[in-house]
Amino acid sequence: MTFPSREDCVYTACYCEENVWKLCEHAQRHQLKHIFAVFISNSAKMIPIWHQRERKGPDEPVVWDYHVICLYCPEAGEPQVYDLDSLLPFPCPLTTYLQSSIQHDALLKIQYHRKFRVVPAEIFLKTFASDRSHMKTVDGGWMKPPPPYPCIATAECTMNLDDFISMDETVGVGQIQQVSLLLMAGSIGCGRLSLRDGSPRD
Repeated sequence: MTFPSREDCVYTACYCEENVWKLCEHAQRHQLKHIFAVFISNSAKMIPIWHQRERKGPDEPVVWDYHVICLYCPEAGEPQVYDLDSLLPFPCPLTTYLQSSIQHDALLKIQYHRKFRVVPAEIFLKTFASDRSHMKTVDGGWMKPPPPYPCIATAECTMNLDDFISMDETVGVGQIQQVSLLLMAGSIGCGRLSLRDGSPRD
């Protein structure tokens, strides 16, 4: 699988979900089978991630309400993370990314513990929609400048971002995973991340 270099990727700061959607869109020209969009969040919508561009100090995490990365799981070799907001290599081995950027929940207060919604890229491209309303201020302005291209939508939906951010297993598509399983995937490959049912739930 060949992704663009970091410099050649479509990127808009603070729109990580769309950055990953664009990576998946590029990848579908080749092979989507081993690619996942991974949404990181929790019920409190407070997740610390280290080595981010937006950090205030070299050893300080950024506490996002959610974050999204692209995960490539080749049939042979270590899974790779593509995070355009990260200061780590692009791509970065999954185990390195988890150890450096995510770190272990045991070191954190419980309100900062992270969960991961792992969504196959093919399903992500077909179902994700965002009208960017979550980035609007009360007076109708933008918290951060939006991407220059039109909003991502499906024939049925213009906004379902909250379903992807939610870590409720009864909502949305994909599977909810813990850090421990992703670390195992980094060590032995992503076979255990294969989804039995990635379709939307009722």
